[in-house]
Amino acid sequence: MKISNKHNRSLSRFLQQLTASCVLLIPFLAVPVSADETCMSPYMAKIVGQEDYIYVWTLGIEGVGDGSDKLVTIDVNPNSSKYGKIIDSLSVGGRNEAHHSGLTDDRHYLWAGGLDTNKIFIFDVHSNPAKPSLHKTIDDFPAKTGGIVGPHTTYALPGRMLVTGLSNDKDHGGRTGMAEYTNAGEYIETYWMPTDENLGGAVKSGKFADGYGYDVRVLPRRNVMVTSSFTGWNNYMMDLGKMMGDPEAMKRFGNTVVVWNLHTRKPKKILDVPGAPLEVRCAWGPKNDYCFTTTALTSKIWLIYEDDAGEWHAKDVADIGDASKIPLPVDISISADDNLLWVNTWNDGMTRLFDISDPHAPKETFTENIGAQVNMVSQSWDGSRVYYTSSLLGNWDKKTAPEGVDLDYFKAYTWDNGKLVHKFTIDFGAEKLGRPHQMRFGSNALYGKRPTKATDTLFAEH
Repeated sequence: MKISNKHNRSLSRFLQQLTASCVLLIPFLAVPVSADETCMSPYMAKIVGQEDYIYVWTLGIEGVGDGSDKLVTIDVNPNSSKYGKIIDSLSVGGRNEAHHSGLTDDRHYLWAGGLDTNKIFIFDVHSNPAKPSLHKTIDDFPAKTGGIVGPHTTYALPGRMLVTGLSNDKDHGGRTGMAEYTNAGEYIETYWMPTDENLGGAVKSGKFADGYGYDVRVLPRRNVMVTSSFTGWNNYMMDLGKMMGDPEAMKRFGNTVVVWNLHTRKPKKILDVPGAPLEVRCAWGPKNDYCFTTTALTSKIWLIYEDDAGEWHAKDVADIGDASKIPLPVDISISADDNLLWVNTWNDGMTRLFDISDPHAPKETFTENIGAQVNMVSQSWDGSRVYYTSSLLGNWDKKTAPEGVDLDYFKAYTWDNGKLVHKFTIDFGAEKLGRPHQMRFGSNALYGKRPTKATDTLFAEH
């Protein structure tokens, strides 16, 4: 197999930075981590102590406020005089189908993608964490990447950002790839999802090799990267009711999870996971060689796991509500001790908690309605704080809600003795801000000193 010089250079730099992460770990092992989100890249700098801010990447609505997508900053430190308040809102101009966002490994910059325009907005969140600024806009994503459309997950690697796509510029279908960039926003390489026509060295475990993409997570000590699949631009930009009434459109959803070699970025095995697997969340424990995903169309939890022989498998391990009622599982969040999994179902506005202490047999232990719809969930590392936002996609979101039921919101809770205790709600509709989607944590204390990295703990254990 021939590897380009550019890829060789990229891989060499990646491995050098990975080695540096291991060498620097020893002085920081005793630092406790109580804040931060559990579902972040293990290569990222960590927030130690209470998070100060949450940055919400928000969809603009025509005729509401300035109508633009924006990054909204909320003060979430209970010791602050501005606790529970919006302290900044930064519009990017226009509507881009704001969706997911991710921080660089040094946590200096927040990358936020637009699924429709393919723009990636890079915000500076370290110069003034309370008031982010727009640092750079990548507006040539399809051209640079060779045709990827719909930048979705922006995921931190050492000195790099990996950006997954949802579609392509040829037919706007679900076949797509991932692109690697430097933290400075310079394009490096494209990695296409494996298909029957081009498996890229991967082995099929079943009947599917659809080439669809969505999310990505890594298990560094297993040299493994895991991707999931969703649907293309033609579907995610279509009105939800119209799409669900179109039999052909409903056939255009992904049915695969792919296990990759992390270092070489080559696909190893394609696993059948029918029903549009969305978010991937991998275990943190030193001996826990598995990840979870949920399927939007079939409402199931799937376990992606490695057996004793080193082979990867996928199996359906739990139902999420009543699939016939189309609850539509969306975001999930795994606890730091790998014992709990939060699962949101967008259509009925429910959040559910599963006991996953036995990952092969999750059990639902708690259910609560959050609003007319619910999408994203973020929990702190110590499990004591849980945050929710409501928006899924601009053309899928509900436009109205029953009297007294929240529709477009950010909500903060504490998790106390098996109950969600509500702390505050921000009504994004009333504030004329749009529809809140992805959340990321920010901190004043993180900058000006070397922060602890999650890799410090991970590599110490292995």
